[in-house]
Amino acid sequence: MRRPRRKKIEQKTVPLKSYDVIRAPMVTEKSTAGSEHNQVTFKVAITATKPEIKAAIEALFNVKVKAVNTVTLHGKTKNFRGRKGKRSDMKKAIVSLAEGSSIDVTTGI
Repeated sequence: MRRPRRKKIEQKTVPLKSYDVIRAPMVTEKSTAGSEHNQVTFKVAITATKPEIKAAIEALFNVKVKAVNTVTLHGKTKNFRGRKGKRSDMKKAIVSLAEGSSIDVTTGI
């Protein structure tokens, strides 16, 4: 039996500000392992595009971004107190920084 297709997320035409694009840094075991390769992982707005993410990171942290990879994580359907519920969809961006650039995610912006 085939799984049903996921709905495509509609893109907004309103440009986002830097603080609207970047929601929070992700501090997980896998994302901290990426710091060895000069990569930082952020939760971003679900409608944010790669050029918007790159511009926001460069503006907020004053660093040079080499590449941006994005992953859209679709929310899981779970039972909450006996009722069906769905977790929110989330988008994360893995940002590769140029040589000599670094971002310390432990400090605030």
